[in-house]
Amino acid sequence: MRPGVIEVGPQRYRESFGRYFEEFTVGDVYEHRPGRTITETDNIWFTLLTMNTHPAHFDHEYAAKTEFKRPLVNSPLTVAILVGMSVSDVSQKAVANLGWKEIKMTAPVFAGDTLYGETEVIEKRESSSRPEQGLVTVKTIGKNQDGKTVCEFLRTMLIWKKGFGPGDS
Repeated sequence: MRPGVIEVGPQRYRESFGRYFEEFTVGDVYEHRPGRTITETDNIWFTLLTMNTHPAHFDHEYAAKTEFKRPLVNSPLTVAILVGMSVSDVSQKAVANLGWKEIKMTAPVFAGDTLYGETEVIEKRESSSRPEQGLVTVKTIGKNQDGKTVCEFLRTMLIWKKGFGPGDS
């Protein structure tokens, strides 16, 4: 049987996503694939959903007068897609996201760009108050189809240890 698949009964299997606290190693890097191409519709819907009324995200005439010459993808959408891409690798077994910091948008993202992500484990420690869980801090980097870094951030999560999570029964 391939890794990531568990037997749940006779001739019955289930994919097992995510990693337990014990399965993280500082220095490991996870490449998140497939990539995700952002459409103009994605950007407009996200902009409306979050009530971000800045015309740089949806007004082509306004954007044409900026240094970018076209609408920018809403920055929180870029972060959200990169977080989503990383879930199966780093936070599928998280109890909670404890925080994001050092969020940097290093290059513009436009409709039609394809994002690729990678996440490095930079810190891991036992929880002092929750012996069945541990804290993991990762650095995620998002790149576009040309390999240019467009976003990076640190994220700290509380992760279940083996045998203690709600899906471990």
